[in-house]
Amino acid sequence: MNTRPTTATGLAARRTALRMLDACLRTGQPLDQAASAMAKGLEPSDRALAIAIAQEVLRWLPDLDLLIDSQTRLPLADDAKARMVLRMALAQMLRLGTPPHAAIATALPLLDKGPRRLVHGVLGSLWRLQPTLPDAPGLTHPVADRWKAAWGAPMVGAVRVALAEPPLLDLTLADPLQTAKWVEELEGTSLAPGHVRLARGSAIEMLPGYADGAWWVQDLAASLPARLLGPGNRRTVADLCAAPGGKTMQLASQGWDVTALDKSAKRMDRLAANLERTGLAAKACIGDVLNWKPDAPFDAVLLDAPCSATGTFRRHPDVLHRIGPQQIAELAELQAAMLDKAAAMVKPGGMLVYATCSLEREEGEQQADAFLARHGNFRKAAIDPALLPAGIAPQDGYIRTLPGMLADAGGLDGFFIAGFVLDA
Repeated sequence: MNTRPTTATGLAARRTALRMLDACLRTGQPLDQAASAMAKGLEPSDRALAIAIAQEVLRWLPDLDLLIDSQTRLPLADDAKARMVLRMALAQMLRLGTPPHAAIATALPLLDKGPRRLVHGVLGSLWRLQPTLPDAPGLTHPVADRWKAAWGAPMVGAVRVALAEPPLLDLTLADPLQTAKWVEELEGTSLAPGHVRLARGSAIEMLPGYADGAWWVQDLAASLPARLLGPGNRRTVADLCAAPGGKTMQLASQGWDVTALDKSAKRMDRLAANLERTGLAAKACIGDVLNWKPDAPFDAVLLDAPCSATGTFRRHPDVLHRIGPQQIAELAELQAAMLDKAAAMVKPGGMLVYATCSLEREEGEQQADAFLARHGNFRKAAIDPALLPAGIAPQDGYIRTLPGMLADAGGLDGFFIAGFVLDA
């Protein structure tokens, strides 16, 4: 079901979308951050439209550029304002169902004194040709080449298919024993105990169970790291880089005594609000993993480390255009330092879980192997397949989710998860 805005509502949304795209593609700012800063004062419908335009441009950018280049005698620069305005207009026409006259009428004023005649001519020529987009978006060559080398051509094809539409909505339940009840009440499906999957389009706050704290939004793949730790039985666990709190709530609902750490006070406010809504308890600490020292070691530590987030491309297509080898290398260095700090927080016999929502081996398999090489007193934890959804299995002692997995059921984010046990 396509629930995205489909009508033109004026210039405010388009001007905001243009600024958001510029911030993302020119300065590397995440689209969510750009939207938070730039769409703050818009009416809700205009804000939703601005975000939808920006996301569709980023989702289909190489294909939109092919259409534009087919109608220009000299290629426009990649960062030319006229190219971006053309991308936006075409995304509205071809993806959001905006009437051509409305897309053109709201595109031309965005150019100020720029090449309006060129933009009008390109859009008019294309629309007379009745252009179409391919069944699945194309990827930029650097991304396609990187992932083909890492995972093979079929994975790249699966990425393209998954990228075509935003993902379905996943919920994690506070009480897995109530899975059947919430599947029926929310008219969803379930791929694992404590999980419900819904079609997109519902206002989250209006769904049954939200106000009562019966569930929270969390991609199925993102729920796997906490699932590996099983029942807590009041043992202690540190959730590092915890905000906004999905894994903290999971661990608390599984009976762990949770200490949640994050260096962002603003994000920790969201964690506190989520805990209050769900009625779950955790000790919240504001601090940096690299400097923080707990009072005592923990029975378990979960490090969901800062990463490239390339595994979330379905809902955050900007990662395909912002992230490259330099960012991946810098983040891998940070992850290694955090892993070393987290290792020092584990009790003998305890478990360390490392996770990233990344499709890069440098942030996953290579990072985990390097950790074991540095820390001879840790070994890979045995992973119980019964804790995982059907269709996901450990590989070489790790968990790796890739595009194409569970595709018939709606797919899931790209994720890497490793468990390490400290010798007693």
